Amino acid sequence: MSNVQTFFAMGGYAAYVWPAYAVFFIVLIVDTVAPRLRRRRVLRELRARLARQDARQSRVRPDRASSTPITTPPSL
Repeated sequence: MSNVQTFFAMGGYAAYVWPAYAVFFIVLIVDTVAPRLRRRRVLRELRARLARQDARQSRVRPDRASSTPITTPPSL
């Protein structure tokens, strides 16, 4: 057998070693991508919440036209 074949055979333990490498790289990729996707989702939700809040505050109700609107800070 050549050195490359010996390397890939891993001394007869290739059935255990290569899946372990695969699981490691899958976990590494998920651990890198998941926080980025979550951050995007949270920012999108915050932008939507702020847009709804701005739209709500910009509406003028006839019964409250003369009063000052009461604003509350957004809850997180």
